[in-house]
Amino acid sequence: MIKKLYWVIAMVCISTLAQAQDCNISFKGLVKDFHDGIPIYGATIQVESSKQYAVTDEKGNFVLKNLCKKKYWLIVSHVSCDTKRIQIDVQKKSFIEIRLEHHVEELNEVAVKSEVAKKTKTAQESVLKTDIIEQYSSQSLGDVLKEIPGVSSINTGNTIVKPMINGMHGSRLIIMNSGVRLQDQEWGIEHAPSIDVNSANQISVIKGSGALAYGGDAIGGVVVLNPARIILKDTLSGKTIIGGQSNGRGYNVSTWLSKNYSSGWFTQFQGSYKRNGDFKAPDYNLTNTGLDSKGFSLRLGKKTYKSGFELYYSFLDNEIGILGASHIGNVFDLREAINTGQPFLIEDFSYHIDVPKQSIKHHLVKVNYFKRFQEFGKVNLQYDYQNNRRLEFDVRIGDRRNTPAVDLSLQTHSILADVIIDVNPDRKINFGVLGRYQNNFANPDTGVRRLIPDYDKYDFGAYVTTEKRLNDNLIVDAGIRYDFNRIDAKKFYRISRWLERGYDQDFADIVIEQLATQLLANPIFNYHNISASAGLKYNLNERSYILGNYALASRPPNPSELFSDGLHHSAARFELGDLRFDQEVSNRISASYVYGSSKFSLLAEAFYNSIRDYIYLRPFDFLVTTRGPFPIWAYEQTNAEIFGFDLTTTYEITDAWQFQNKMAFIRGNDRKTDLPLIDMPPFNTVNQITYSNKKWHNFSASLKSEWVFEQNKFPDFNFEVEDQLTGDMILIDISSPPSAYHLLHFYSDATFNLGDKTKLNVAIGVNNLLDTSYRNYLNRLRFYADDLGRNITLQLQLNF
Repeated sequence: MIKKLYWVIAMVCISTLAQAQDCNISFKGLVKDFHDGIPIYGATIQVESSKQYAVTDEKGNFVLKNLCKKKYWLIVSHVSCDTKRIQIDVQKKSFIEIRLEHHVEELNEVAVKSEVAKKTKTAQESVLKTDIIEQYSSQSLGDVLKEIPGVSSINTGNTIVKPMINGMHGSRLIIMNSGVRLQDQEWGIEHAPSIDVNSANQISVIKGSGALAYGGDAIGGVVVLNPARIILKDTLSGKTIIGGQSNGRGYNVSTWLSKNYSSGWFTQFQGSYKRNGDFKAPDYNLTNTGLDSKGFSLRLGKKTYKSGFELYYSFLDNEIGILGASHIGNVFDLREAINTGQPFLIEDFSYHIDVPKQSIKHHLVKVNYFKRFQEFGKVNLQYDYQNNRRLEFDVRIGDRRNTPAVDLSLQTHSILADVIIDVNPDRKINFGVLGRYQNNFANPDTGVRRLIPDYDKYDFGAYVTTEKRLNDNLIVDAGIRYDFNRIDAKKFYRISRWLERGYDQDFADIVIEQLATQLLANPIFNYHNISASAGLKYNLNERSYILGNYALASRPPNPSELFSDGLHHSAARFELGDLRFDQEVSNRISASYVYGSSKFSLLAEAFYNSIRDYIYLRPFDFLVTTRGPFPIWAYEQTNAEIFGFDLTTTYEITDAWQFQNKMAFIRGNDRKTDLPLIDMPPFNTVNQITYSNKKWHNFSASLKSEWVFEQNKFPDFNFEVEDQLTGDMILIDISSPPSAYHLLHFYSDATFNLGDKTKLNVAIGVNNLLDTSYRNYLNRLRFYADDLGRNITLQLQLNF
């Protein structure tokens, strides 16, 4: 018994000595940034359920002392980092390297009114924030973009609004919706972007082709629409907007709902509906100008700092009425409409949308995956699919009244791989590749000669850009991009037109079949495009900096410019493309000066753009039909120059009163003929004074004065037509611009707290306050009617 007791006492002593010896261990470690491998100073490493802790030094090192040979849980934390819980086994190792996600605050960032995130460093870029976008909930993308100096629109009435940046539109602009380049037959003036502005949380406008990652053909610029950020917190939030307006007796509703989890999972839903009846000019109704628009989008996925994926789907269904008086029989009707000064068709108000009209349905599907790698950067993979169905209905009689004159289906598949190397905080490299296939089907059963043929289009692109911070005041960037485009079409040509255009000499080898009066041709074109950019940003002092940028862009001709061959009824003209067109090549230089203080801010931007083989549409000849003469408008190429400046100044008069001025000047010249370019926006200036008082439920009220000058630089494309009855020559004046005009607008809103997280914003606005009659030079329907009269709007927005 005594012997056994000795053994027990001996074992306890040995165990105690061993424990005392094993609990004097020092465990070392190193904490680095997961993003770029830089040591993190000031991180805290604490032994869970213990008072033992250590703090990293300037090199990221730490030491935990007096540990035993066993397993421990460590809590690793640092400001702006995601806290980690890590297990160590002291018995098996004595060192560990810990990686913290030091930039996780980017995921938790909530939009702050005084801060914006830009896509570029040296390009001329402006950002529209959520509060501005929400004011235009009932309107179009083209309307909200006009808040930016230098951005205007070219319209077909008041509901088909096509954005224009520094005088350029259509295929010269890239529109990115939630990371996907919009593909929706953007060629014609009467084709508005198929986008619901309510789906965007922030909109960036980049003037010129300063963002090569989006494309090399953005001669005019890039518009980037971003959805709401994903927040790594367990949150449920949303908003609902309900609005009404007097002009058109319109109403609209939009809702957005977001559910986020701290694990990174998220889902977002957005839906909207807009309905307008016939709009009204100051003196008469604008018959058949209604709108019926439905749209929704859905996002879901998981996003953490290291990796993530996203599924996205959006749908838009628009039915758009076109002013009934714009449908004319021939050029004599056009002359009568111009001389009369008011529409020949004026009916009582109605919500009914009759012909002429458009019906557009757009589907977009995106699948995206990204992953970050330690001490390397980020890899992004994406596939997207778009389906755009466009129907255009003209006034027709008999069985074809409800048959569209234009019936196009455009399907697009795209694959993108993008890599960002940002291991060095002072230098970033971005490179990627793109592949795209597109198919256009033109329904032959319309009973009208097809304007655009069937075609397959193949695109391949590769780019590399780099950005380097040389010192605290100077950032430089540069990039280069190569794009290959192939278009393979099948199109019927009248033999008379084929011979008239001289295609029998230049394209005899593409004829695959000859019928009685037509030829079936198979034009195949390959285009090789090089684009490049270089820029700098230099901080002059704490309040001001300058930007300088050079951009080379190359744009291949679009299908409308190549293949158009038919009648646009509402325009009363035939349009002809040309198979001989080369790419447009743009050389753009720009400079900006930015100054900001607590009381005064200034943004001055200037640019010069020289474009070789610029493509434009102009009157070319006449075609006599059984309905009378129709002018032929043909696409042509020339060398052009476009230059101008944009200016924005803001002055805080007092804490409550603010004054702002925006102005834009632009000129475009045909360097071959020494004539002004057609459809250039006139000089305009907007002055706005705003009163705000946060104590009155964040109340604000503003009065805006908008001056649009007469465009006195325009080409004379007027023509004369012989009246077959009298033999007189009749002048058709299609070039003279309308007079200058001045409009006043009023807007006021206030926000009421309904709960801890629930707020109600009430906004009242009056556009064209004085009910002024005017016509806009860039409205294609200005020949037939005035623009909109007074419009009173009421909008209720519930944030929760």
